[in-house]
Amino acid sequence: MNPLIYIVSAPSGSGKSTLLHGLLSTVPRLHFSISYTTRAPRGSEQNGREYFFIARQEFERMRANGEFLEYADVFGNYYGTAKRFLEEARQRSQDLLLDIDVQGAAQIKRKIPEAVSIFVLPPSREELERRLRRRSQAEGALDPQVLQRRLLAAAKEIENWSRYDYLIVNDQLEPAIERLRDIVVAERLQRSGARLSAAEEALIAEARNSLQANMKPQVVPILASFAGAAVPGRT
Repeated sequence: MNPLIYIVSAPSGSGKSTLLHGLLSTVPRLHFSISYTTRAPRGSEQNGREYFFIARQEFERMRANGEFLEYADVFGNYYGTAKRFLEEARQRSQDLLLDIDVQGAAQIKRKIPEAVSIFVLPPSREELERRLRRRSQAEGALDPQVLQRRLLAAAKEIENWSRYDYLIVNDQLEPAIERLRDIVVAERLQRSGARLSAAEEALIAEARNSLQANMKPQVVPILASFAGAAVPGRT
């Protein structure tokens, strides 16, 4: 059986990594794909944890051999998801969880339209800036120009919200993890073909509250807080 593919995207600083950690610790049978990149590690990042950090020549070799499900060149650095993770998930009878940006998500959806896409938003531009500042200060690398670039990139990424199946506003961590968990479980239930219990039907109904069409009222003020020019980019 082919694995379900879950795509999760979010601007840098939205708390996506923490949400995914919470999801992976509570939902079984999820195979997490770690992206490859040619950029240098930042702060406490470790090879094989946040990314696989490889040389540009190695990335280009993998690309030429057709080893990527998706890839992009952003700000002079490559990022990509290896096809091997999909095969590993299939062999283990697990579903595949992808942590990728809007460019990668669009590529995956073109190739695999049935993939489930989820976008995580910060509650506002102001809150995102506070989170980015705290993270940069903790890493000892607060650079106003880098901070501004990430905020502009976030504004551009958020413009793609309507291309995603589900939206989560990460205003409070535990409720956001619960919403993400509900989406993942609900999609499994709906595609299982099994007869569902009343509790399972209720979980699916709860997950539907996060469908992008139902989230528009919450998204409008967030978009307004990001008003202004923006540029694309991965972080």
